[in-house]
Amino acid sequence: MIRNIPLKERIIFALDVDGAGEAKTLVERLESHVRSYKVGLQLFLSGGFPVVQWIAGRGHRVMLDLKFYDIPQTVKLAVGQLAGKGVTFATVHGNEPIVTAAVQAAAEVKILAVTLLTSFDQQDMARFFGDGRKLEDLVVERARQAIGAGAEGIVASGVEAKRLRDTLEGDYLIVTPGIRPAGTGAGGDDQKRIVTAGRAIRDGADYVVVGRPIRDAADPISMVEAMQEDIAANLRP
Repeated sequence: MIRNIPLKERIIFALDVDGAGEAKTLVERLESHVRSYKVGLQLFLSGGFPVVQWIAGRGHRVMLDLKFYDIPQTVKLAVGQLAGKGVTFATVHGNEPIVTAAVQAAAEVKILAVTLLTSFDQQDMARFFGDGRKLEDLVVERARQAIGAGAEGIVASGVEAKRLRDTLEGDYLIVTPGIRPAGTGAGGDDQKRIVTAGRAIRDGADYVVVGRPIRDAADPISMVEAMQEDIAANLRP
């Protein structure tokens, strides 16, 4: 199913910067082409809800990427604090009781469950879990539980997107980080499971989260336009 999402909303630009001033400058520079923004731990600890509300007040969508992870009651109370703050999406770790608690408190906020960070690969699975499971199997299982618990969608890499769409039925969103331009390897930063924007969309993602490739480009708008062209080409039947 191809959702009717405006092209300007499909790229969620990651405002991974130190302060509200820098974030606002980036929003003002990109907002003619980008209408969705991610506020993560770095910016939120500096700018808090005022920067979230400033972005939302300009008519943009905000993905508050704090990846809530605590006992369910604490998560429930924390998510309840998001009401009326201009947040469209909020992320929680994809543990079923945590997702359930977050959904109960979500009100108008859409809960996205993080399946497995894109900085993990199969070697990390062996080191941290030690049970020989395939990474994709864990992602699918966490996604199944999160959707069953009422999450609006999941956060998963583009590497798993196609299997998720082929395996799990239902009306749920896939938001994909770890997006890199064509020809970019994984050796330059901490992202390991990476794909292009077009491939992520073709394989079933609804939104892609992009930060450094746009922010650090010589011409950020041109980079956005190139990624949007890639996305549009892969939305065609």
